[in-house]
Amino acid sequence: MDYYNYIKALHVIFIITWFAGLFYIPRLFVYQIEAFHKPSPDKEILGKQLKLMAKRLWNIITWPSAVLATFFAIWLLIMRPFLLEQTWMHVKLAFVVLLIIYHLKTQQFYKQLQKDQVKKTSNFMRLWNEGATFILFAVIFLVILKNAFNWVFGVIGIFVLGILVMLGFKLYKNMRSKNPDA
Repeated sequence: MDYYNYIKALHVIFIITWFAGLFYIPRLFVYQIEAFHKPSPDKEILGKQLKLMAKRLWNIITWPSAVLATFFAIWLLIMRPFLLEQTWMHVKLAFVVLLIIYHLKTQQFYKQLQKDQVKKTSNFMRLWNEGATFILFAVIFLVILKNAFNWVFGVIGIFVLGILVMLGFKLYKNMRSKNPDA
């Protein structure tokens, strides 16, 4: 019996849960940083709750998902080693390396905030939150389009996405400056 599709399904499931964690943890960092600057007792109450939420998300969902997604990816490549000969896979693996670097850097931010060391602004974390989005877009397009992927349009598309995200960020920042409760 060919177990390839079962392993592939598990890989995709853990990729999804890994990204869910990577999408949500910087949002919790934003809230932690903003809570840190609030007066007592809000600072302590919110800080304690947000640290607990971040701890559970990071240690129960995100890290295990990253490990399992990687494990199943390696298993898939062992089952189909010819994939390593394809150019799109080389590019995909380069983006996976970027994702792992992003994850490890997020781990540093997590550890700092768990110790109440606020070294970044909430605006920085809002922008940081988009890093995983860019990687996800690139990997999905590579996996779906494979050799048919047009590199020029792909690069332009990622660039346009970046511009749209930055414009959205500026718009949201302006809205928040006018209405802090937005």
